[in-house]
Amino acid sequence: MAILRCNKCTHLQEQADELIGATLACPRCANPTAVYPTLFFVGRVLEKYFDAQREIVRLKATVSANPAVSPATPAPAPPDAVDLSNTKHLTSERQHQPIAEWFDRKQIGVQVETDAVDTTGFFDEVAVSIGRNLPVLKEVLDRIRWAQQKGYSSTVIGFDGKSPEDVRTISSFCQQLYDFSFVAKAIPNRQKNNLLLALQTAAAVRHFFNGEWLEWFALMTCLEYARERNKRFSCARKLGLTLSNDDRYELDVFLLIDGQLPIVIECKSGEFRSDIDKYVALRKRLGLSGRNVVLCVAGLSDEHARGLSAMYDLSFVSESGLLAHLGSLF
Repeated sequence: MAILRCNKCTHLQEQADELIGATLACPRCANPTAVYPTLFFVGRVLEKYFDAQREIVRLKATVSANPAVSPATPAPAPPDAVDLSNTKHLTSERQHQPIAEWFDRKQIGVQVETDAVDTTGFFDEVAVSIGRNLPVLKEVLDRIRWAQQKGYSSTVIGFDGKSPEDVRTISSFCQQLYDFSFVAKAIPNRQKNNLLLALQTAAAVRHFFNGEWLEWFALMTCLEYARERNKRFSCARKLGLTLSNDDRYELDVFLLIDGQLPIVIECKSGEFRSDIDKYVALRKRLGLSGRNVVLCVAGLSDEHARGLSAMYDLSFVSESGLLAHLGSLF
């Protein structure tokens, strides 16, 4: 049998021998994909395997010759005076250098977007508010996102049927959105028992409500947890990877704790099931345990998260379960 292997989505499938040399549409993603003879494909796999084995031997020899050298130089700890929710300290090349070194040893190209961890704006503060109150605030997010997709300039948040405590939480959050200019207006209407939000059209705000809030929430949760435990860390958002076969990935959040504990967090505020195979393949390529590759899915129940984690060698958590999982890692 011949083999079809898609370089875009890594789908692997047997094909009839008469299709050797043909280019077919990948059954999963429709990417044009060549069909190879089985022996050719196995030969290429073995080449990569033995190259990896030689690299492991080289790295072990290097460490044995100089045991004082750690696998990666930990980033300097941010000064205690640095407010992690309001700093450019994390955007420095020095802060990102241990991450670049870690991927370089795995022969993976890395593209760092340093400004993606600039917390001097208000994205992180609003994201933390959402993540800590998602069951109550989800309707607000959904209505804003729906209005943005439809091209509407405003949306209305109704209070009928909600408890006084939930109304206070929603009203306070909407006021925060207005104070930080995530919305242009927040106008309560006591007669109709609702609140009008006039929306902003800036791309950054649209992307935030479309899911980037969860990336900010995951990042800040990790940084605060690491600082509380006096851990050194390097962190990145929107980290671009280029693998040896030219496959490309973008990691939502990546952390390197004390220069040696990598944590990959992929954030999903919507559909996630179609991406599971992709992250399983990435975990294998990075040589990580499933505990270190986390799919943080907004609103996922604990029972559902446990079931998915048992099915796949990945860690599924909700925004409320992320902190507990970090506690199991460091």
